[in-house]
Amino acid sequence: MCLALPARVTAVHEDQTATIDLDGVRQRVSLMLLDGVKVDDYVIVHVGFALTRLDQAEAQKTLALLAEGGRES
Repeated sequence: MCLALPARVTAVHEDQTATIDLDGVRQRVSLMLLDGVKVDDYVIVHVGFALTRLDQAEAQKTLALLAEGGRES
C-alpha cells in the first residue's frame, strides 16, 4: 500500500527542492515534478517527491481526518 500525504511548503530552494512541514516533521523533498510551488502551498508528498499541489482547505480537511484516525478510542 502506498500513502501520499499533504504537507505545507516552508521553503523553496534553488536546486528544485523544498522543505515541507508535516505535523512538525520537516523534510526536504524534490519539486522536479511540479512548477511554480511557493512557500505556504500544500503539496501531496510521496517517497520524497511533491506530486501535486492541493488547496489549503482540502489539505486541512485531509490532515484532520488523518489525525482523527490516529486517535485512540
